Amino acid sequence: MTADLLAPVHLLDAWRARFEDLTVELAGRHDLAITLAPSTAALAVRVAPGAAAVAEVALGVPLPTRPLAWEPTLRGQSLHLGPDEWLVTDVAATSAAAWEAVTRPALAAVGAAASDVSAQYADLRLQGRAARELLSFGCALDLRPASFGPRTCARTLLGQSGVLLVGHDDGEFQLLVRTSFAGYVAAWLLDAAEEYR
Repeated sequence: MTADLLAPVHLLDAWRARFEDLTVELAGRHDLAITLAPSTAALAVRVAPGAAAVAEVALGVPLPTRPLAWEPTLRGQSLHLGPDEWLVTDVAATSAAAWEAVTRPALAAVGAAASDVSAQYADLRLQGRAARELLSFGCALDLRPASFGPRTCARTLLGQSGVLLVGHDDGEFQLLVRTSFAGYVAAWLLDAAEEYR
């Protein structure tokens, strides 16, 4: 007897069609697209000040030292969230728990730690000329390109929900949202986008 394999479903899959309809509708005049990004393995990494370079070796990825910056890695991102805190993602890792287990001894040796947080976030992407303005409707950060440009990240509020906002090189914005607030953020984005309809 073989067990049925369940295909992974995005946490916000019920919103996918509405995002797609909005994207088609606004493609010409306002150029705004909201999409769901595939889930990725993610580790929350804590490193004692001064030990980041050694922790990089254990993780096999760079840990940016500029505050609120992120760097692409071979298969994901390394985001600097605080003086001793990073979020490292990997789209190819089949299990962050296994990834964590492999890196734990080397990280512990330099006073660092990693925790699997893959299930904590839903990943949304906003692209197009109107993306920055749409986010500014509910975000207190200065989102002008000179203040929040490519390879910048920050924890902030969008509406009434905490999000991790990530600026990409091509003008795309990534929203990492706690799973418990993902539905709220999806509804907020669609409501805010009514401005463009």
